[in-house]
Amino acid sequence: MSVLDTPPRPVIALSWKRAALCGLDPGAPVDNFSVEEVDRRSRLAIAAAPMLDEMARELDGTGFSVILADRSAKLVDLRFGERSLRPRMEKVGAVQGRVFSEETTGTNSIATTFEIRTGIAVHGEEHFIESLKKFSCYGHPIVHPATRRLEGVLDITCLAEDENPLLAPFLLRAARQIESRLLAGAREAEQRILAGFQIAVTRDRSRPVVALGEDLLLANVSAVELLDSADHAVLRGMAVEAAGRARRLELSTGQEVLVSFERIADGAVFTFEQPARQAPAPRKRVDAPTLIHGEPGSGRTRTARALVGEACVFDACEYSDDWMSRLDTAMTVESVVVIEAVQLLPEAAARRVAAAIPAARARVVLTSAPVDELRGEHAGLVAHCPERVELVPLRNRRDEIPAVVRSVLVELGAAKELRFTPGALEALSGQHWPGNLRELFSVVRQVVRTRGVGDVGVRDLPEAYQDRARARVLTPMEQAERDAIMEALRATRGNKKDAAKRLGISRTTLYNAIRAFGIVTPVSRS
Repeated sequence: MSVLDTPPRPVIALSWKRAALCGLDPGAPVDNFSVEEVDRRSRLAIAAAPMLDEMARELDGTGFSVILADRSAKLVDLRFGERSLRPRMEKVGAVQGRVFSEETTGTNSIATTFEIRTGIAVHGEEHFIESLKKFSCYGHPIVHPATRRLEGVLDITCLAEDENPLLAPFLLRAARQIESRLLAGAREAEQRILAGFQIAVTRDRSRPVVALGEDLLLANVSAVELLDSADHAVLRGMAVEAAGRARRLELSTGQEVLVSFERIADGAVFTFEQPARQAPAPRKRVDAPTLIHGEPGSGRTRTARALVGEACVFDACEYSDDWMSRLDTAMTVESVVVIEAVQLLPEAAARRVAAAIPAARARVVLTSAPVDELRGEHAGLVAHCPERVELVPLRNRRDEIPAVVRSVLVELGAAKELRFTPGALEALSGQHWPGNLRELFSVVRQVVRTRGVGDVGVRDLPEAYQDRARARVLTPMEQAERDAIMEALRATRGNKKDAAKRLGISRTTLYNAIRAFGIVTPVSRS
């Protein structure tokens, strides 16, 4: 990294430190990056287009470029005053669809503006990446006037020798005009959602109808009576999915409904109806050896208790010299025997338990880690269980989280004192939950201890759970990819450079995936 004649400004020094902690190499080539699809019909792109056209006309024939980045720091529109400037900018990675974050591009007026949430000029040698030091740039955040959320960044870039302090007020004026157009566009979107809501209500006034926009919620009387605020968080999660056939949804009250929805502008209109009643199938008694398997914290013990009631329980964590002899006796005299966490048994003990199961007079229930994680004698042990209950990870059933939170509050005796707001439930629904139900229970218990009474908002959650990560349900392929990244980051203690090497991908690809999946990573100490 080049050394400035004077110490860098504090804001620049902090940005350099953040980039270095991400494992970014100042001299690394800048042509190793990926690009993402750009939505040219987004609210930001539509609001900014006229201003970008006007700026491009005013800067025509000059050595300045105008760049618009969206709320994820992705470049969505670039305009060049001189044709010769485009290839020079593309050579350093300024192309449509690339994410310009400090993790991938170091200190610059787009990435750093996203970090500090205020306008900044970055001059020549103040850039972290060597190849960017030939440029100077000015960036200013675009903030939605109504929601105060960051919607993007507007940037002007030029060669370092052409920088001009008058560009800053020019840029500020353009950003303010884009913000005004964003407000007008939001009102138009709300009008479209309102029209869709009215049409849905008119079709059948007896059906509950809800319309959700970015900052809008409409409901007819039937929907108000049917839905709780906890259900609104589930609907917002559904709104990011592609609309399709009606699906069954269990509400926070336990009632089951059919819900269909139509995407409109940046929201959706939901219509509810009661599903056809079906006679419950008679439950048959099963006495065969049973396996309950799932990730840690997914409720294996609780499921076993609910399945068999009173039982003689043996925990593999407590394995000792007389453990096996006591188990042999219990299998002979007890009605039901539950063996917890069999994946923790020594190999020889797992083999002995497997041999004892066929001759057992008691019904045997095992709990374990997911079957596909078992090997050797442990895999042979669970093979004796023809009846199996697989517990789905909490991250794959996010629409159940509001109902689970309510049940935990009831269990803790706080259901009447505390109410989780839709915003708090959305934040919880967006988490990864590696500890599953046990982790969620711990979070709710902590809130009960600290909040006591009243509405629980996002800021009342533990800090690590306040970020509204993605609410979209991942496909199995995406979930597998996310799990692999999480495991690599855990193994490398958050060092993204080492994690990328471990996964066999570039750092840029890793950064893009971290951002897309809403992964919160610890700062590497290496």
